[in-house]
Amino acid sequence: MMLIGVNSFALKGNHKGVPQIGSMVIMSGLENPWDLAFTKDMKAMFFTEKSKGLSVQVGGATHKLVGIKGSSGYGMQADDLFTYGGQEGMLGVELDNNFKKNRTLYLYSTSSKYMGDGCKKDNYASCFGNIVMKFTVAKDFKSVSNRVDIVKDIQFKPFKSDQPFGGPGAHNGGRMRMDSEGYLWVGTGDRHWGPGPQDNNFIAGKVLRIDGDGNGHPKNKIKESGGRIYSYGHRNVQGIDFRPSDGRAFTAEHGPWHNDEITALVNGGNGGWDPAEKRGGRSACPDKYCGYEPNQKEGMTPAVRAAYTPMSDTRFKDLMPPAWNNNGYSQGTGSAAFLTGSNWGIYEGRLAAGIMGIGFGGTPSGLRIDMYDISDDGLSIGSVIHMPVGINDRFRGLRMGYDNALYVTTDSGNIMKISAD
Repeated sequence: MMLIGVNSFALKGNHKGVPQIGSMVIMSGLENPWDLAFTKDMKAMFFTEKSKGLSVQVGGATHKLVGIKGSSGYGMQADDLFTYGGQEGMLGVELDNNFKKNRTLYLYSTSSKYMGDGCKKDNYASCFGNIVMKFTVAKDFKSVSNRVDIVKDIQFKPFKSDQPFGGPGAHNGGRMRMDSEGYLWVGTGDRHWGPGPQDNNFIAGKVLRIDGDGNGHPKNKIKESGGRIYSYGHRNVQGIDFRPSDGRAFTAEHGPWHNDEITALVNGGNGGWDPAEKRGGRSACPDKYCGYEPNQKEGMTPAVRAAYTPMSDTRFKDLMPPAWNNNGYSQGTGSAAFLTGSNWGIYEGRLAAGIMGIGFGGTPSGLRIDMYDISDDGLSIGSVIHMPVGINDRFRGLRMGYDNALYVTTDSGNIMKISAD
C-alpha cells in the first residue's frame, strides 16, 4: 500500500466554462478496492478492499479496521465475512450524516452468519448471504466497535450455475449511499436467481431505503419485506447517487450482453428486469435463469438478446424507463456520482459513471468514465461526454469528495483523485 501524488493527465479547457481536468493516483498497491467514504472535513478516507476488509487513511497513516475471513492485520477479525474470490466480499461503505457526533459507519459484505438451509440445497431457494452492518468508529480512527447487523436477509448465490460469470457469489449489488434526510439506500443484485427481481418477498434485485437501524422508510410504497424496498426489478445495482438539484435517486447498472442503464428511481417503481424462465414468451433456461439468453455463451447481436430478456421490459405497467441504455451495449457500467461544485464548469450537475470495459460478441470494451447530461424529468439525456482522465482501467467505485473532487477506485488496485479547475 503506497501513497503517491503524481499528476497523470490534465486537459486544459479552451472554451469558457470548460474546466481543466487532471488526475492523480493517491493510493496504490491495494487489492480490489471497491468503495469509498469521506468525513466532511476530508481528513479521513474510508475504503473497502473486496477480498480483504475495511481500512481508513487519516493523517498520512492507514489503519486496518475490519477484516474478512483469511485476512490479517485488522483490528477486528470478522470470520463470518468472506469471499470466494469472485464478485462477493466486502463491498459498500457509507458514513452516517451525523458521523461527527455519532461516529456511525455502515458496511455491506457477504456473510455466512445467517445462511440457512436455502444456501445448502440449490441455487433457487432463499439464501441469506449478504448483510448490512453498522459500527462505531473510535475517535482516533484506529478501531471500530459495537457491530450491529441491520439488514440480515439480502439474497446470495451459494453455488455455481450454467451461466457466464456463473460462479458462486454473483450479482450482489452492494453500493450504499445516504440521502439528505438520513436514510440509507442499498443496492442489491439478482444473484442469478430468475424469480428474485420481480418477487418483493425477497431482497434480490431491489433498492432499499432504510433508517440507521434497518427499518423501512414510512413512505416506501412496497410493503413486502418489512417495507424496506423502494424499487424492484433490478439486475445488479452497483451505482446509486442523488441529483443535487432535487435529491432524486438515480441508479447505474450493467446489462447482460446488452443495455447498460441509468435510471431515475420512482417510489414503488419497477426496473423491468425479469430473468425468470417461462415468462414473456420464453421457454426453459439453463438453471432456470434467462439473464443471458438466448445462446448465452455465444456472440449475438445485442438487440436480439434485448428482445428475448429485456433489461427494461415494457410489459410492466409500473416500469421506470431508463434515461440511457448505452446504445444497446453492455460494457460494465457500475458506480456513479453526480459532479458537484462550480469548479466543474459546464459539467457541474452531470452524472459521472465508471465503465468497466466488458466486451463480448463484438461489443467494444469500455474502460472509461462518462458524464451524462440528464433531463429534468430523468427520462432522457442531452449528451454523453467521456471524461479525460488519461488512463484506461476498470473504474469500480466513484465518490464525490467534499472538496468537489471525484475519487475513483480501480480494479488495478489504485485510488485516484480527479480534479477540475
